[in-house]
Amino acid sequence: MEPDEYAKMHAVEERMWWYRGLHANLLGQLSRYAGEGAVLDAGCGTGGLLKKLRGEAAGLDYAEIAARHARAKSGRPVAVGSINDLPFRAGAFAAIVSADVLAQESVDEGRALREIRRCLAPAGIVILNLPAYAWLASEHDRRVHQPRRYTARRLRQLLSEAGFRAIFTTYWNSILFPLMVIRRLLLPSGQRGDVQLLPGPVEAIFRAAVGIEGWFVARGIPLPFGGSVLAVGVKDG
Repeated sequence: MEPDEYAKMHAVEERMWWYRGLHANLLGQLSRYAGEGAVLDAGCGTGGLLKKLRGEAAGLDYAEIAARHARAKSGRPVAVGSINDLPFRAGAFAAIVSADVLAQESVDEGRALREIRRCLAPAGIVILNLPAYAWLASEHDRRVHQPRRYTARRLRQLLSEAGFRAIFTTYWNSILFPLMVIRRLLLPSGQRGDVQLLPGPVEAIFRAAVGIEGWFVARGIPLPFGGSVLAVGVKDG
């Protein structure tokens, strides 16, 4: 990820509609499926989600600058390292959350998922969020070094290949999806990327939209399309 993207994330992730929707969806799935025990945010960025986790939790990020922000923001321990080689003992966590990490060019999807499986306790839970649909690739994807986008079917396949049983998959950011398509495919992308606060009334409308979707996602009701895809898998065996 470009260094200035971390600065943008750090500045807006506690207020921007997209991060608030993302964090609510991930926390909702943790509440539904995760048992007692430690949680790892694998690819924690600047710590917005890590700050909201309850109980014992830790973070990991590849970039030292992100880890510094995450430690300061969350007060949690944050390791610097790669999701391809997690620096944790086997079975250390009851749940591992990873948001938009498998899509990054430095990540080996299969190896990362096998490492997640290794670090999960028996019947542990993995929760993944990833960008949806290859045809939606944009300037923002380039700036965050994210060459891959996913479908729910592909994500279930990856989980199965790594020894997980997918127990819930859904798209989200569905209500605003037509606007996303127009912006990415029909309007000039510019150089600023997607990480920026919108005018206050627009932020409020967008937060309400993802909040409505979040009500369904939190109750296990999948959405048929959207800008992101979320999956929950349980460690088999």
